[in-house]
Amino acid sequence: MNNLHETILVVEDDAQIRNFICFALQGDGYVCRTADTAAEAMRLLAAEPVDLMLLDLGLPDLDGTEVLRRLRSWSELPVIVVSARDQDREKVSLLDIGADDYLTKPFSANELLARIRVALRHMYRQGGAKEKTVYQSGALKLDAERHMAFLNEQEIHLTPMEYNLLLYLFKNQGKVVTTNELLRQLWGANYGQDTQALRTLTAGLRRKIEKSPARPRYILTEVGVGYRLADDAE
Repeated sequence: MNNLHETILVVEDDAQIRNFICFALQGDGYVCRTADTAAEAMRLLAAEPVDLMLLDLGLPDLDGTEVLRRLRSWSELPVIVVSARDQDREKVSLLDIGADDYLTKPFSANELLARIRVALRHMYRQGGAKEKTVYQSGALKLDAERHMAFLNEQEIHLTPMEYNLLLYLFKNQGKVVTTNELLRQLWGANYGQDTQALRTLTAGLRRKIEKSPARPRYILTEVGVGYRLADDAE
């Protein structure tokens, strides 16, 4: 149960889905605000504080992609896209524009609430005054200050690139990180779109940290989109 009474703005033109989402949010202690158009969403964002936005793409007055693009020009508000569109290319584009997560309809209330908790935790981590130096997911731990990684309290010997990959995934723990973003972060903006090196790097890292690399517990693949490091609550 959420105890901080965070306010969630639900931007959805389908009244049945909007009511379902608000019922789930209010049952978990959130304050729910609603908008059925992009214009109403922007008015609410300007008028009152909001902690997270759930954004449908098929709005009657403006596509949700453009809403997200405009929002990112002035705000880092966490945004979870909620849409029936499930094309990988569109998911990647939205995450690259600045969406924090993407949830495909239909979905369960439990999955929705879990995604919201992850997005809010990530926002609070980023908002801390001091950068975090120790990260953990289950038995996997990374100490950025000492430049060391551990599994079940035993040190794991990583290559520099494996360490950089794990650190970046930990910094975005619980969020989907697109392949394009990882390529830019690890190899530079001019590297291009060749994903083979990233797949090879990820496979090598998994062999060192996963009990069963074919069924990973920590580094999860979001097919056609990228990777996600399991949140410590999962």
